[in-house]
Amino acid sequence: MSSTSSIPVRILGLIPARYASTRFPGKPLIDIHGKSMIQRVYEQASKSATLSEVAVATDDERIREHVEGFGGKVIMTANTHQSGTDRCAEAARHLPGFDVIINIQGDEPYIDARQIDLLGDCFSNQETELATLVKIVSSNEELHNVNSPKVILNRHSEALYFSRTPIPYLRDKSPDSWLSAHTFYKHIGVYGYRADILEAITKLPVSLLEKAESLEQLRWLENGYKIKVAVTDIETRAIDTPEDLKTVLKENKS
Repeated sequence: MSSTSSIPVRILGLIPARYASTRFPGKPLIDIHGKSMIQRVYEQASKSATLSEVAVATDDERIREHVEGFGGKVIMTANTHQSGTDRCAEAARHLPGFDVIINIQGDEPYIDARQIDLLGDCFSNQETELATLVKIVSSNEELHNVNSPKVILNRHSEALYFSRTPIPYLRDKSPDSWLSAHTFYKHIGVYGYRADILEAITKLPVSLLEKAESLEQLRWLENGYKIKVAVTDIETRAIDTPEDLKTVLKENKS
C-alpha cells in the first residue's frame, strides 16, 4: 500500500477548555462582541472542510451547560489533566472511530478554518504521526519573545527542535540583523495527532528537554516521534490575559 492517500475520512476536532485558568479564570465564557470565546472557537472550527466532527472537551459543568446551550457537542473529562493533549486523549476515547484528532486552542476566538484544513492536509500522508503549524517570524520583538516558541525544520518539513530562544544561533551576525540573514519560524500551537499516536504519547513520562523549555512537544521528539510541519501565513491571536482581550476587542469589531 502506498504511504500516501486522500485525507482520512474521519478527522475529529477537539477544543480543550477549562474554567480554572490561573491568569484568566473563566476565560472560555468571556463575552466577545455578544458571543462567548468558546462559542466563537467552536463556530470557526466548524467551518473547516476537513473535520468530520467538532467537540469541546472540558471538566467544568458551567462550560458544558453553555456549549450545549448554543447547540455544541461536549465531552466531559477528568479535572486532573496537565495538558490539552491529555484532555484530548481522554475525550477521543469517548468518540472512537476517528483516524486523526486535531487539538484546537480554546483561546483563539478568531482562528481561521484554513489553518485547521492545512493541518488536516498533513495527514494525507499515512506516515504522518503528529503535525503542527509554523509561521515566518516577522519582527525582532517576536523573534526574542520567550512566550513565542521558535522551531527549526529538516528538509522533509519535520520539526527538529522547539525553543523559547531564537534558533538557530547565528554566530557571526549581530542579533539585530538575524532576520535579514536567516528565515526563522515561530510555532503556531495547534496540533494534529494520528489517533494511535495520541494514545501512545500520553503514556510517556515528562522528559528532560520538556522540563527545560516547558514545551510538551519536546517530549515527543525526545522519544523519537516525528512532527510534520506546515507553514501558514495567517496570524493568530490568543487570549491569555485580560489585556489580550482588550487588544482583540479593538482589532475585531464583530
